[in-house]
Formats: sequence, C-alpha cells, structure tokens
Amino acid sequence: MNVADVPLWAALPAALLLICGGLLTLVGALGLLRLQSFFARIHAPTMGSTLGAGCIIIASMLVSSALAQRLVIHELLITLFILLTAPVTAIMLMQAAILRERQERKKS
Repeated sequence: MNVADVPLWAALPAALLLICGGLLTLVGALGLLRLQSFFARIHAPTMGSTLGAGCIIIASMLVSSALAQRLVIHELLITLFILLTAPVTAIMLMQAAILRERQERKKS
C-alpha cells in the first residue's frame, strides 16, 4: 500500500478532514496559551482536541475503507473513548479548580 493506491474520491475528503482536524487542534492549543483564567482556558483545548481528533479519525476511516475496499470501523472505538473521556476530564478539572478556589477564599 502506498499513496498511489488511495483513490481520488477518498484522498480529497481525507486531506480536507486532516487539514480541518489540524487547524481545530491548533486553535485549541492557541486558546490554551492565550486565555487568562483557568476556567476560560479549559474550554478551548477540550473542544479543539475532541473536534480535531474526530476529523482525523473520520479521515482515517475513509482512507482505510477505500484501501481495504470494505467498511472499516475500528476507529469508532477510539472515537467513543475520546467522546466519553474528554468532557469527563474537563468536568473533573473544573470541579477541582472550584474546590481549590473555595479553600483559598476560606483562608483569606
């Protein structure tokens, strides 16, 4: 298998999805750097990584299905794992930050 084996009907959408996924992940990383407070910072990487990873996984499914000449859905397990864990992780981080802020206010 090489690049020449991928049909054009699969290569173009996959390339577009990879570019979109990379840009979404880049926007999430820039949001992490640019935003000031923790609560503002937590949203950009979570959304960027989830949507970016989703685009990349869909591109992988498309190219794998085109090369195997059958529907390849192994990546759906990865998608399910990312969609379940990313929001839960963000919620847990926010709850920890809220608890920490409350404890600091009590000390003051």
